[in-house]
Amino acid sequence: MENTQVPLFVEDLNEAIRATVNCLGGFKAVGVELKPEKSAVDAGKWLADCLNSAKRDRLDPEQLAYIRRRARAAGCHVLAAFEMQQAGYAPPVAIAPADEAAELKRQFIESTKMQALIVQRLERLGMHA
Repeated sequence: MENTQVPLFVEDLNEAIRATVNCLGGFKAVGVELKPEKSAVDAGKWLADCLNSAKRDRLDPEQLAYIRRRARAAGCHVLAAFEMQQAGYAPPVAIAPADEAAELKRQFIESTKMQALIVQRLERLGMHA
């Protein structure tokens, strides 16, 4: 988020997405990521139209999820914070990749222990896993 001012409050979802897009380099940069078949100018115009309530174009759920993931990677949380606030949740807390990896490893180890217990129970019942 190089020198991009992030608003403390946004009025609606489109404003939250616009602020996020600005954090990610602007409409042309993000637009061409979402619509690589378009020129940067056309992709930027398309993205701006998607966030204009007077226009018909809209982002689909996968495109919005992409913007959200890119924002997380860039350290820009305005979109996630707006969505959580609107849904009645606490502000989002980003998980460090190392912490997430450690948690996934812990879950994997627990799941293999559970699988071993299930196999033991099946064997006690005379069934083979």
